[in-house]
Amino acid sequence: MTRAVPALFAILLAILPGTAPADVFQPAYLEVSELGDDRYEVLWRVPTVVGTRPVAAELRFPPGTERLTEPQPMLLGPAWVERYAVSVPGGLVGQEIAIAGLLGGVTDVIARVERLDGTSQVERLLPSEPRFTVEASRGRAEIAWTYFVLGVEHILAGIDHLLFVLALLLIVRGVGRIVATITAFTLAHSVTLVAATLGWLNVPGPPVEAIIALSIVFVAAEVLHGQQGRPGLTARAPWVVAFSFGLLHGLGFAGALAEVGLPQIAIPVALAMFNVGVEIGQLIFVAAVLSFAWLARVVSARQPDWATAAIAYGIGSVAAYWTIERIAGF
Repeated sequence: MTRAVPALFAILLAILPGTAPADVFQPAYLEVSELGDDRYEVLWRVPTVVGTRPVAAELRFPPGTERLTEPQPMLLGPAWVERYAVSVPGGLVGQEIAIAGLLGGVTDVIARVERLDGTSQVERLLPSEPRFTVEASRGRAEIAWTYFVLGVEHILAGIDHLLFVLALLLIVRGVGRIVATITAFTLAHSVTLVAATLGWLNVPGPPVEAIIALSIVFVAAEVLHGQQGRPGLTARAPWVVAFSFGLLHGLGFAGALAEVGLPQIAIPVALAMFNVGVEIGQLIFVAAVLSFAWLARVVSARQPDWATAAIAYGIGSVAAYWTIERIAGF
């Protein structure tokens, strides 16, 4: 394994400078709650950029929308928040809502539509396509699918979580040990994801994100120890390390889910499907890495002895940068 995947690691590390913020969200958040009689309450939250200046992003509702109340912008933490009510003749179903001017570090927009029947529509809008169409309610099946997709997208976009798993795969040998390690990681972050999302566990987000980055530094160092003939705890009992740090990564997943929120009528369904989506995304990633490793062995690809060490140094350096950056942001 340690000889088969260095090329994949090199590719990932080459693109990391453009994705340095990793899993730390800087999303804008739009919530549109149906009030009845074609009226809606709008909550619009945009992160600040330089100092306390809000990101220049503008909501665009369908033609004919009338503003019933004027917004009163407030600075709450690192974001500007405003609330107001609008009236949309004929309602929003089938109509498009767009966001213009997504610049200044906003990674995406989490858009949420709360319907009168208690169901919700959740969309993740990228700056390249910052618009969506409001859909009619399709019940719990819609909620399940929406949160499943969000879970898959979150893990595949979470570079720090993926680097942690990749570093583990550089150390762990054998299919059985890999399965045990990934299972331990899954169980651990499932526990803290549920506990934090349901309010049973309350831990500040910034320290968690910093320790997650530090966990990647630790595992990268363990790779180097193994290369030097001094296998550490991760090599001897990888499931222990995976479970311990998995508890922290679960808190990171919970922070991302908190940005989206949960539909009140289907909290168990949404939470379960988000977690399933995270696991499916993780398994897709692990399968891709192992497939690459198998293909490399088939074609007799060989790498120099220093390749694994170079990759470990690369992972550790990026993670150390994230650690310092996140601590500085406390």
